[in-house]
Amino acid sequence: MKMTSRKEAPFKIAHTESNVGVLLTDRLTGYLRNLYPEQRLVIVCVGTDRSTGDALGPLIGSHLSKHRSPYYDLFGTLEQPVHAVNLEETLQHIERNIRHPFVIGIDACLGQVASVGCIQVGKGPVRPGAGVNKELPPVGDIHITGIVNVGGFMEYFVLQNTRLHLVIRMSEIIARSLHHAVLLANRPAAISAAQPD
Repeated sequence: MKMTSRKEAPFKIAHTESNVGVLLTDRLTGYLRNLYPEQRLVIVCVGTDRSTGDALGPLIGSHLSKHRSPYYDLFGTLEQPVHAVNLEETLQHIERNIRHPFVIGIDACLGQVASVGCIQVGKGPVRPGAGVNKELPPVGDIHITGIVNVGGFMEYFVLQNTRLHLVIRMSEIIARSLHHAVLLANRPAAISAAQPD
């Protein structure tokens, strides 16, 4: 009988939890501290600004882009989204131009009623387009997803009619938590960079 290792369940938390930012930051910092020195962090925020529900990724990317962080390369903003049309090209660009990338894939997803508003972090890639039956390449060594609405029926219509308030709130929490996690994981470098010569 073949023994199979149990897959680690993703960390899942409601965006309304009082300590959501602290817990997300802690979980993400744990992943980022395990990077090898030669690995380069790459954040790919998947989605489009043409659909309210699917705008979660680009909103997160736009929040992160304001920091102009030297610690990661960022793909996918409201201005330059990464979506079904250019996702494969973006992943090829990363593979060709970034040595030893460690990719965080970020996307919106649909789920059960009780899970709407929850944020998930886990090992392995996000699978863009799965909620709307599209075959797109998987993205990420780890993933962050936000469950923005209910899945299972008329997915395109559901994404178009997702509440903007929920998507914006979740994008702020995820972007802030990820930014703090990157700073914590790079704390020695950040401190030395701030020191005067």
